[in-house]
Amino acid sequence: MIRPSLRLGAVTLVLAATAVLSTACSSTPEPEPTQISAAPTATSAPEPEVTAEPTTEPAATPTCEELISDTMVADFTAVGWTVQEEVFRVGSLEIAEGVLCRWGDFTTASDHLQMFGWAPITAADASSVRSELVAGGWIEEEDGGVVYVTESPDTALQTDADGYGATYQFGDGWVTFADTKQSLLLLEWPKA
Repeated sequence: MIRPSLRLGAVTLVLAATAVLSTACSSTPEPEPTQISAAPTATSAPEPEVTAEPTTEPAATPTCEELISDTMVADFTAVGWTVQEEVFRVGSLEIAEGVLCRWGDFTTASDHLQMFGWAPITAADASSVRSELVAGGWIEEEDGGVVYVTESPDTALQTDADGYGATYQFGDGWVTFADTKQSLLLLEWPKA
């Protein structure tokens, strides 16, 4: 026969275990979400207006180091090349807000260099200088809404694998330049 004190102890143990298990398994009620008001905070300057029209011009004229990748700048520097920066010219038009970069070793007389350029340009100026270049023997081609004007292969000092020499690329509000059409792919302005 089981003694009453053992039976009472077993019942107490079962009740205590049940209480512990039911407490551990029960979920606590989720706190009510706190309402956060979106009240404006005071600022010292007014917020700038956002315009619906996208801008096609970068904020500023790039430096020669910004016009191409950091890797290219490092590669040029590693072989002892430096850069000479000039005002951008296309045909007879000089664009003061643009930049033309000549990368090379200027400590020796050599024609071994690379050139890159960028400038903002109006549609009227772009049309005028394109006509001027074509009248001077340059070749105009359009591809995907972009116009390329390349020097004649007959007079080009150097050409890329496709036979293109110095080339201007005209986009919406901008013009770029490189010593070959293929080198235009190396331009990284504006940076993303």
